[in-house]
Amino acid sequence: MSEDLISKKDLLDLAGISYGQLYRWKRKDLIPEDWFIRKSTFTGQETFFPKVKILERINKIQMMKENLSLDELADMFSPNIADLQLEKDELIKRNIVSKTVIDYYLEIEKGGPEFNFSRILEVYVLEKLLQSGEINLDEGKMLIQVLLDNKSLIKQKSAELVITRKLGVSSCFLIINTESFHFERGTKIVAQLSLMACMEEIKSKLL
Repeated sequence: MSEDLISKKDLLDLAGISYGQLYRWKRKDLIPEDWFIRKSTFTGQETFFPKVKILERINKIQMMKENLSLDELADMFSPNIADLQLEKDELIKRNIVSKTVIDYYLEIEKGGPEFNFSRILEVYVLEKLLQSGEINLDEGKMLIQVLLDNKSLIKQKSAELVITRKLGVSSCFLIINTESFHFERGTKIVAQLSLMACMEEIKSKLL
């Protein structure tokens, strides 16, 4: 069995939760359906989970459920926030993005000062990768173009952004529904980011 999967029994033991809690959270969409992976074993069919993702999600649920209802948590983990609009200055004030990065984003994107959730996500991803030093400004421009060209895909639960370099040349990919990917020898992955995780980070800042 792949090292990055954990069985349901081991998960319940490690996380200290019950079978009922796990499936209640699943029904409320706190845990994505596609994280429940059915595999054949010598004892029959068993359920496994992506270990790192499921443990991080359960930890977040346990930390936040004291202050939020299950429905509020479901909104938190959902890829959609309907009708959200924030002004540029409000995003800066809430420390979601810096003035320098949001101004650079607007140079590329050419939009107005009012941001819906899609635009907030785009500028937040740009901020995150520039501030970490993982990418430079030219790569940031390429990243934004990929997100703008694929707006209909970035809210899917499995969307990941991957930036590579080889011989000084950068490439940016939006990966959907894949467990692994491989590049030619000499290609370095300089950044790999779950867009769903970024959405959750934004929502936690807004809350």
